[in-house]
Amino acid sequence: MSVDSNLSKEPRVIEPGGLIAILGGGQLGRMTAMAARTMGYRVRVMDPEAKCPASFVADQTIVGKWDDVEAAKKLARGADAVTLEIEQIGVDALSEVARMAPLRPGVEPIRIIQDKTLQKTWLAENGFPVGPFRIIRTEDELHHAVKVLAGGVFLKIGRGGYDGRGQARIGMEALLNKQIITDAWTSIGEKPSVAEQALDLVSEISVMAARSPAGEIRTYPAARNHHENQILAWSVLPSGVSPEIESRAEKLAASIIEKLGIEGLLCVEMFITRQGRLLINELAPRPHNSYHQSERGCVTSQFEQLVRTTCNLPLGDTSLITSAAIVNLLGDVWLTNTPNFAKALEVPGVRLHLYEKRAAKKGRKMGHLSATGATADEALERVLAAKRLLG
Repeated sequence: MSVDSNLSKEPRVIEPGGLIAILGGGQLGRMTAMAARTMGYRVRVMDPEAKCPASFVADQTIVGKWDDVEAAKKLARGADAVTLEIEQIGVDALSEVARMAPLRPGVEPIRIIQDKTLQKTWLAENGFPVGPFRIIRTEDELHHAVKVLAGGVFLKIGRGGYDGRGQARIGMEALLNKQIITDAWTSIGEKPSVAEQALDLVSEISVMAARSPAGEIRTYPAARNHHENQILAWSVLPSGVSPEIESRAEKLAASIIEKLGIEGLLCVEMFITRQGRLLINELAPRPHNSYHQSERGCVTSQFEQLVRTTCNLPLGDTSLITSAAIVNLLGDVWLTNTPNFAKALEVPGVRLHLYEKRAAKKGRKMGHLSATGATADEALERVLAAKRLLG
């Protein structure tokens, strides 16, 4: 899906040979850097860890925490453009970077998205469909929200939560046992948060949208996602949703990225309820785990697309050329046995992607397997079979 917006002044195109700077050096930064190097760009990254996953493929690594203004300025100095792979960068650091180089996706969109209390409020105020929720700043407000939202509630910390961290599930029994609510509030550190009504879901999907500095917008086909313990377990393209829901989902993603004014990528996670409603769950202004299979299944991967948006190149074709799926490999795999990668790679169409993280930890994303197939079901079956063969 493609939309063109005419802007009065065309930003500069950054040609191959230019220097791209990335705020964040995790696996998303690593895979973006690999795409950038394939296209002939130099890459600099900033990360709290010197030996972060992206450091092994970047020209230079700046060590600094997410709110380190001086490290961010060092990253931006001499760069042709700056992008990011994690949204938890301090606003002051982002603002300094934006003064020194084109910052894509921009400061204001990240300020809104990085705080779920602001993000959810922004979505609701701008007329985008979201489930019932309440902003929580005190324990008393949480007790009231559980009552108003009819008991079943997901509590999500405003800032810093990721891969299931900073979340608490409050069940119907909390209406009779208020200690459950108190414990949930304590578990997220008694910090500003969002209480969301638990929904009766048919499935979870996501749509990746891209917008260039010149105003061009493209969306990828929706991916179908499956989570375990609030962490993405697997994802598959195409999603298998009806053409009507597919069209609505892509139009929503395109509308949101345009309204936010993002120059870069925006992944829109969505719920499909049993009543047929399509609701926005969360936004991610960067490459996303649910589109790793775009490297296998789409004409243009999400990582190449990020390089294109960063450098103001024409956006790549987002069409699906084959069904594809990924399954995440968490640290748990290494902690329970020695993975038999050779056995897993016997499955037709399967590839291995590891991130060179130094230590395996429970729940930590260490890599993923990808697979293609004649159908989405075949691709998913192959990648899940390969994971089972790891041991």
